[in-house]
Amino acid sequence: MQRDTATNLQDGENSDLTFGILGLGYVGLPLAVEVGKVGIPTLGFDVDAGVVAGVNAGRSHIGDVPSEEIAELREAGVLEATTDMARLAECDAISICVPTPLGKTRDPDISYILKAGESIAAALRPGQLVILESTTYPGTTRDVLLPLFEARGLEVGKDFFLCFSPERVDPGNLQWQTRNTPKVVGGITPRCLEMAVSVYERFIDTMVPVSSPESAELVKILENTFRAVNIGLVNETAQIADRLGVDVWEVIEAAATKPFGFMKFTPGPGLGGHCIPVDPHYLSWKMRTLDYRTRFIELASEVNAEMPHFVVGKVREALNEERKSVNGSRILVLGVAYKPNINDVRESPAIEILKELELDGADVAFHDPHVPTFREEGRVWEGVELTDEVVREADAVLLVTDHAEFDLERIFDLSQILVDSRNATGPIAAGRGEGFPQRWIVKGGSRVPNRRLGSGTTSP
Repeated sequence: MQRDTATNLQDGENSDLTFGILGLGYVGLPLAVEVGKVGIPTLGFDVDAGVVAGVNAGRSHIGDVPSEEIAELREAGVLEATTDMARLAECDAISICVPTPLGKTRDPDISYILKAGESIAAALRPGQLVILESTTYPGTTRDVLLPLFEARGLEVGKDFFLCFSPERVDPGNLQWQTRNTPKVVGGITPRCLEMAVSVYERFIDTMVPVSSPESAELVKILENTFRAVNIGLVNETAQIADRLGVDVWEVIEAAATKPFGFMKFTPGPGLGGHCIPVDPHYLSWKMRTLDYRTRFIELASEVNAEMPHFVVGKVREALNEERKSVNGSRILVLGVAYKPNINDVRESPAIEILKELELDGADVAFHDPHVPTFREEGRVWEGVELTDEVVREADAVLLVTDHAEFDLERIFDLSQILVDSRNATGPIAAGRGEGFPQRWIVKGGSRVPNRRLGSGTTSP
């Protein structure tokens, strides 16, 4: 069995290899599609019976994966989903794509990785390759998974193979997807790395081998920490510019003309999604165990966490100019997904904004073409239809997520007050000559034209 499995991993035909994917979410399901497309029999595992039933019926529950692709793979007989973890023994290679959230104290929660590891260990047989793709702190693959598998009496690098390969999924990105995004991988031993590369290069265009799982684990956290820190910097710059009465988007666009030494980031209402707001805390936690404080990470997190409150403050400011209070005002929030053109509300700043506006006594409604309803802490939030009447009757409209479906001209024209946290309607205001262009408060009803909000001055 060991020789046959190892041969299938490295030299066998695609049809001779069975690839298992533990977790059929935003990472696992797109991976399953790419694996199945090259003719590798793919067995997806998930604890959600509804997800499993949907996949087996040819339906996708992930926005980036069309149901047609799932149906085609099902018809071809190369994709199956199951809740039966005992079937992990059928797989030659197994990818772990389970969630790694933060606990209430912002400490890593690797319980899903542990459960996945225990399930694999119970079914582990000689020759299998296991790859952890879930984002986690450096050392997880070696310190958490390896002991579980070695307890079966098997030797890593000889009897089984263990690697870490960070997922690089960007929901809604039409250019960079699972297949054409370079894939980093690090193995416990050189033989483990060799096996993983041999498997992944069948359905991934570019492989990037590194020397160890720890290096691969840190690669992922560095990527998202880089983004979190730079977004924190530009969000703080936005608050500075607001107090100076300067248009932060004008400053950013001008700075971006420098052909070297500058990378463009833009401010917004806060961080969202499963990666950027979460992953840096895995590194912070790990370094605290080594008596080291990750100062950049903690400061960036603090600044980014302030942005929903800052945006609500701009709503208060705009209403005050109209001699209205937030309490009792009808406020329409446009977009609750954490980024444009997807249906993912995980860690979305819009949720904090909705809650804070409600606490201030506002009558809050939201519309999102991708999220008609969502659940948060046991409460179900229901969206409203985006009619002309709904926009026109709102005392203030707050654009949080600039989905492509939004008719920005229509929203601009109908809004009494428009607060735009993404600068999506700034160019419209500039083109119309209405008010100081590209400001947080793009349109403020009958406010004095060209008023620079927050500065107490007027534009020239």
